[in-house]
Amino acid sequence: MSDLLKLEKRGHTAIITFNNPPANTWTPESLAYLKQLVEDLNADKDNYALVLASESEKFFSAGADLKQFDHDDKGKSFASAQAFGDAFMALTNYNGVSIAAITGYAMGGGLEVALCCDVRICEEQSQMALPEAAVGLLPCGLGSQHLSWLVGEQWAKRMILLGERLKAPQAEKIGLVSEVVPTGTALEKALELAAKVEGQSPTSVRYCKELIMAARDGDINSAFYKERELFVKLWDSQDQKEGVSAFLEKRKPEWKNA
Repeated sequence: MSDLLKLEKRGHTAIITFNNPPANTWTPESLAYLKQLVEDLNADKDNYALVLASESEKFFSAGADLKQFDHDDKGKSFASAQAFGDAFMALTNYNGVSIAAITGYAMGGGLEVALCCDVRICEEQSQMALPEAAVGLLPCGLGSQHLSWLVGEQWAKRMILLGERLKAPQAEKIGLVSEVVPTGTALEKALELAAKVEGQSPTSVRYCKELIMAARDGDINSAFYKERELFVKLWDSQDQKEGVSAFLEKRKPEWKNA
């Protein structure tokens, strides 16, 4: 699996590169490996950010190989859906800041993995779609939920129910990606963004991410209380003390991620 998903660490940033040519399709095994990698990074106190990238300018990922769905075994289909759900839920709940550096086509599960990230950028040649309904399937890697939340019901319906494929400018316009960059520069830009994370307290980032994601539950009043609760909880962390001290002492903080 380490050949299909290559892990590299540069300082506090991890890079997972898709390398399953020609289209970087997912398999149950590679999905399980992605879940393992994310769990390992969560346990690594020196890891603050994660970048998902591809070695191909043509394909970020085309999702699942449809050959694995050409059968009548409902148990096998459930196992496939479970593999996508487990891996992409782990990525969604990654402790640090995740950034998808989209190159080329991001289709089906290839777009869904990007939707699990906190930030998405894409190169100018990129195209994105959730075309599952065209082949009698539906998004089972959290895509129906993430896409609806990120771009709203209308565009989620156009992409999922009508099968519309978006090019990079339109994806940026509706907020599916935050920025479009020239071909060949997505990884560089993603690493530039990841470097900004190093200036933030990892503990604060983890709590802030939890609060931001809580907004999806729709209960804003309970989130108000949670916000204050987590603010006070920061006083149990070394990073809170270090952050304030470093600011007052006019020096760069040395985060402990604890």
